Amino acid sequence: MNSRTGTRSGTRTGEVMDAIRRRMASRALSSGEKLPSIRGFAATMGVSPSTVVEAYDRLAAEGVIRSRPGSGFYVSGAMPPLALAEVEPRPDRTIDPFWVSRQSLDAAAETLKPGCGWLPADWMPNTAIRRAIRRLAAADDAVLAEYGGTRGSLPLRRLLVRQFADEGISAGADQILLTGSGTQAIDLICRFLLRPGDVVLVDDPCYFNFQALLRAHQARIVGVPYTRNGPDVALFTEALMAHRPRLYITNSALHNPTGATMSPQTAHKLLGAAAAHDLTIVEDDIFAGFELEPSPRLAVLDGLAQVIRIGSFSKTLSASIRCGYIAARPDWVEALVDLQVATSFGGPSPVAAELVLATLSDGSYRKHLDALRRRLARSRRVVAAKLAAFGLRPWLMPRGGFYLWCSLPDGRNAADVARAALRETVVLAPGDVFSVSRSASAFLRFNVAQMEDPRVFDVLARAMAAGE
Repeated sequence: MNSRTGTRSGTRTGEVMDAIRRRMASRALSSGEKLPSIRGFAATMGVSPSTVVEAYDRLAAEGVIRSRPGSGFYVSGAMPPLALAEVEPRPDRTIDPFWVSRQSLDAAAETLKPGCGWLPADWMPNTAIRRAIRRLAAADDAVLAEYGGTRGSLPLRRLLVRQFADEGISAGADQILLTGSGTQAIDLICRFLLRPGDVVLVDDPCYFNFQALLRAHQARIVGVPYTRNGPDVALFTEALMAHRPRLYITNSALHNPTGATMSPQTAHKLLGAAAAHDLTIVEDDIFAGFELEPSPRLAVLDGLAQVIRIGSFSKTLSASIRCGYIAARPDWVEALVDLQVATSFGGPSPVAAELVLATLSDGSYRKHLDALRRRLARSRRVVAAKLAAFGLRPWLMPRGGFYLWCSLPDGRNAADVARAALRETVVLAPGDVFSVSRSASAFLRFNVAQMEDPRVFDVLARAMAAGE
């Protein structure tokens, strides 16, 4: 029995009631809005009109909706809290991005995490960070105790301006907004540009938290198949014409989860299609530091006209010192500044910004990146060879970074393998976590930096056997 309704949710009436509740929870139906007509909703649900009448009457009796004689039924003034779990049916928890994130973030010290999205702590420039912390102890009291400026640290923004200039992007410090993290950067952009129901294109597969965040903004997510050279341009163009999306969010270099890099030809075609359809592109450049030689960047080719560049320092410097950035048109940055004040009362923590600036400016940081790239190149080769013994083959060998997107042999299901591994406290990342269409059940994403412990492969062997 459903304790809220006193009805069995499995009955047809209960199904109609649950459907209305889901629409309210996702804000598809808002306070005071009229419900679908009885006949119309009966057709939608495939039930009789009398079933809808009964469902509406029961919801009215609970006070969830109210009847206006001669007009119909309307949502009552009180709305339930927005719960992402109720926006759409709950998927298998092994392929639920929230669940995978929680398992990785809340893992006990002994848990192995080849499915997580960050480097081990001892791979990071901790010596340089400790030097920065010691210098910070002597900083002005204002840095330690006051709010930060609305745009964030000017010296750090100027450092980013110099880095952008080296790439070929001409941008002033006024075109850069520092944020609390890379995720917050995307959140601000979504708040600024999206309304509930707007369509957003993503790669299929793509970074799973793109999907989670877009769900929180009640966007309609449309996936475009991703190839070894970037999104399928023909299908991308078809999606533009069919759905008229507001945004496209992507990693153009060292794509998450595949490790692929967009080709120059694809980048130019993509920008041409975007310009023709007034599409804004959000380019997440968080993995830039892992490339030995920079690959084509949409922001460089576009000059920040229709492309918004975002990034952070969590992958190469520290995930504990949270600081991200947005680079965009000056008028958009002005609006985003106000939005960040409204939601966070200023830019990122001055302490975090000072630590990031000091570490990036440390003479050892460039050496850290060089050593990191070499170490990851070795790890990709070694891990790929070990995975081959289990019949796991990389979709491609990336130019850099720490991900291998591997296909499973013999039609095995990645979710089954992940469930078996989790029973032995090993967190894997099954492919459908990343796929909008749930068409990547035969893939796993591996983080090669998290696979130095030989127990990972022992558990993987048993999990693969259990998944046969």
